Amino acid sequence: MPKRLSEYTLNDFLHLRPLTQAIKTRRYRRMDEKYMRLRAVSENEAELIRAIAGRNMVATVAFEDPEGLEMHLALARRYVAHDVYVVIDNSRNAADRTSNAAIAGAAGALYIQLPDNPWTRRNDSRSHGIALNWMWHNVIRPGRPRAFGFVDDDMFATAPVDPFAPLENRRFYGDLRWAGERWFLWAGYCFYSFESVCNEPLDFGLDWFVGLDTGGGNWDVLYRKTDPASLPDRPILTIPALPGCTAAQASFERRCEWLHEVGWGNDPAFRRQKRSALVHLLAPHLPPEMAERLTAAHPLA
Repeated sequence: MPKRLSEYTLNDFLHLRPLTQAIKTRRYRRMDEKYMRLRAVSENEAELIRAIAGRNMVATVAFEDPEGLEMHLALARRYVAHDVYVVIDNSRNAADRTSNAAIAGAAGALYIQLPDNPWTRRNDSRSHGIALNWMWHNVIRPGRPRAFGFVDDDMFATAPVDPFAPLENRRFYGDLRWAGERWFLWAGYCFYSFESVCNEPLDFGLDWFVGLDTGGGNWDVLYRKTDPASLPDRPILTIPALPGCTAAQASFERRCEWLHEVGWGNDPAFRRQKRSALVHLLAPHLPPEMAERLTAAHPLA
């Protein structure tokens, strides 16, 4: 999705950016197309296609955090209205993949292990986007669910929520992000009515050349035709996560019924302390055995 020529500056033209960005965009698309043709490592696409047909499906991309996935699924099982929950495993580590599969099974969720991702270790946003696109092309589109949505694995439900209810009178909704005059639904929380989007060339990838992060690839095919004011308002409240730390150093986000752990942009030096704070915040909502085990493993400083 290259920029319009009118969006380039004289300096851009002098540095041949319209040409170089067009070449890079074409190369990225060829990588995506090649990846879409690969089979899942778990080789269970057909099972998932049958399971989601005509149903409301939530999917989360797991990435090397079995503990977070365990809490995410436990809270989804308690609070989130859905027919089918799917774990899309994009992890590199074999031990994490084994743990994720077991956690998904114990939580009653379906599990699929993606092919080796060409963007992992190179670009986290592109890795996430190509994972969502693989799921769309190989499972969701042929499976034809009633509705589907993506929720990040570091989002934790803390109150009852029906994420499909807003789709009764709209094609899609989620958490909005803006990039200049363009907007898109954040890939960490976005839901779609299948029949209203199934014939569109959906692209859950990104386009940094116009400032669009993961999920922004749907700007041209979906979002530019829709008034963002027609979507439900979903306020985001940033909460400092640790005493004595600024929100920039360590924060959570309250996104309506969900608590977002927030990985990107926070200081990694506080990661362990922040996870401990999260576990204790979520403990009253978790199954008692899980809460006891995790709070013991994460004592507060």
